[in-house]
Amino acid sequence: MSDYFSGIPTYGELNKVMKGNTFPEFREVNGHIHTPYSFSAFSDMQTVFEVAKKENISVLGINDFFVADGYESFHNLSLENKIFPLFNIEFIGLMPDEMKKGVRINDPNNPGRVYFSGKGLDYPFDTGWIQRQQLKKVKKESQKQIGKMIGLLNKLIEIENPSLKLSYETIKKDYAMNLVRERHIAKALRILAERKFETAEQQIGFIEKLYGGRKSVAGITNPSALENEIRSNLLKSGGAAFVEEDSKSFLELKKIINIIIKSGGIPCYPVLLDDPKGKLTEFEQDPERLYDSLLKLGVECIELIPGRNDHDILKKFVEFFDSKGFIITFGTEHNTPEMVPLKVSARGNRELDVSLKKTSWEGACIIAAHQYLRADGRQGYVLPDGRHSIEQRRELTDLGQKVIEYFLASN
Repeated sequence: MSDYFSGIPTYGELNKVMKGNTFPEFREVNGHIHTPYSFSAFSDMQTVFEVAKKENISVLGINDFFVADGYESFHNLSLENKIFPLFNIEFIGLMPDEMKKGVRINDPNNPGRVYFSGKGLDYPFDTGWIQRQQLKKVKKESQKQIGKMIGLLNKLIEIENPSLKLSYETIKKDYAMNLVRERHIAKALRILAERKFETAEQQIGFIEKLYGGRKSVAGITNPSALENEIRSNLLKSGGAAFVEEDSKSFLELKKIINIIIKSGGIPCYPVLLDDPKGKLTEFEQDPERLYDSLLKLGVECIELIPGRNDHDILKKFVEFFDSKGFIITFGTEHNTPEMVPLKVSARGNRELDVSLKKTSWEGACIIAAHQYLRADGRQGYVLPDGRHSIEQRRELTDLGQKVIEYFLASN
């Protein structure tokens, strides 16, 4: 059995050991954070756990893009800090039919593009040879695109100051752990301006020249806002250093789901839900239709990032999918430069009500039970053909709570 379960009694003994114990109604859970192994508001993994302890987070889920490289560090620190680990992963894929129809899924700007997660993967992470090659190819194509963007950005920089230059290798070495992403480029450019120009006026003036003379709204005193602005003005669609992603950079959703199942995980759809204006994408605007679409894909798990949603819209939506027997989990992402609390809240920092916290806790318990059973060589939540065993939901919730509580109480 995996190290983080090595001190937990076997399945047959756990019920006996925990019999008669009183458990809290729920604990604080964050089932979706990105770490420095993709891009994160956190500079290092240690800080993630320091903040989690301060905020009384009991269960934490790593959820990096495309990679499980952070699993070992995450695992070790979870043991050290007594915070139960959920091993997750996230992909960006395509749904070709929706792309042809112009249907936006959970990316508000790109029809047919879909963010998709796997929950409770095996640790150590492993997948089949074919799936491993598919992932390798996708990562290679994504880094080709990043290299081209850096090249275009250097052409802009050269016009303003021929002595300055960015390089893929340096950005990867200084700011990334494995894959270089747009946000790493934005950070590297901000720091380049900071290091090469003495005054704030010179720094922002240099960046504004790269914008084509457009004035900066963020300014130099707010690094997070400036990095977001650089990314938006230069690296996104319409920007001077933007390079459109090749279709080779994306796997079709069915292949992503297969990779997740082969890796022992639970396929999970990340719901975007409402934006600040109350609008939803075409794929998500009707809960009944979304439910039917997910069932056809063999998906019976959803996750949300409540910080971007209205509390009451979130609650109504969650109640609908909870009534359908779905696993539901919440997180904060931390996939931007902004440092927000790890404790999950709704838009405007509104605290989640008790029913939402209980739903999040139950989802975490099911995923924990799935990991525990898989680590013991048993069948978890997802059957080998990808189907879910809904009738075991309550049993797995109870088991997962016992697993987590035993883990948190152990020395």
